[in-house]
Amino acid sequence: MKINNWQPNISLQVLKARAELLSLARVFFQKINCLEVETPTLSGSTTSDPNIESFSTRQHQQTYYLHTSPEFPMKRLLAAGSGAIYQICKVFRQGEAGRYHNPEFTMIEWYQPGLNYHALMQQVDEFVAYLLNDVFSLKNTIHISYKDAFEKYVQVNPFVATNNELLEVLKKHKIEFYNNEQSLDKDALLDLIISQLIQTQLPANTPVFIFDYPASQAALAKIRQQDSYQVAERFELFINGVELANGYQELLDASEQQQRFEAENKKRTTAGLKTIPIDQHLIAALASGIPMVSGVAMGFDRLLMLAMQKESINEVIAFTIDKA
Repeated sequence: MKINNWQPNISLQVLKARAELLSLARVFFQKINCLEVETPTLSGSTTSDPNIESFSTRQHQQTYYLHTSPEFPMKRLLAAGSGAIYQICKVFRQGEAGRYHNPEFTMIEWYQPGLNYHALMQQVDEFVAYLLNDVFSLKNTIHISYKDAFEKYVQVNPFVATNNELLEVLKKHKIEFYNNEQSLDKDALLDLIISQLIQTQLPANTPVFIFDYPASQAALAKIRQQDSYQVAERFELFINGVELANGYQELLDASEQQQRFEAENKKRTTAGLKTIPIDQHLIAALASGIPMVSGVAMGFDRLLMLAMQKESINEVIAFTIDKA
């Protein structure tokens, strides 16, 4: 069979811009004395988050997973005394494809011992400005809590609203449901509202940090009590409606982390998904003691999209999944 579409998706100009942006990122991390590290792409465990599906393969009767993030082994390096570290690597998530998604994409992830998540937000802001300000002028950064963002843009308190109240918000704005609406749990409804109604209203060319998410969306973030509810000390960065980064005040309690992994596996079982072996290397590292640390993961391809003012991730990746 003759192949006619062998050419890359992107021009030489974009290929050069990609290389320049990667070089610039490494210069930034050198300036802040953050050490570049490499960790395994193939591991014996992976995320148990029911919303993320990993690619797997077999070796000597053992299942291994292509990592969806380098987070687990990087935390083991932190426990071993690495200090501030970063990694630029390919990560893999099965089934993710679309305007902002490719199953294989490039992630920049870094960890800063001694910094809380608000201080890390400031550093992320500096990083983005360092990489993008020569391309277009960013407006003053906005920091807004998850609760305040919901109250400002859709006039509901996400921590106390019922599922029916959230459904009414979506129906009022004529948001289409791709699942049976009764099958959507509260977090799914909140995610729909933030992606369809809040991200789209955020001011243009402005870095917007939304922080203090519901505790049910903590992932690997620390949780604290606030008023009558709990919040996850987590943030996300949005620019021009695109989610660029996800950061945490990292959970350091080994027992609680074990419980969260077990709870996620129960959700996977309920959803008819395979359970994931718990990463006992990570649990042991947490038990050994890790200094207070915050960490963040950023989608590099999306950052390049902004820098090049492109509309799709396909326009900044040399070979997308359909040509791989």
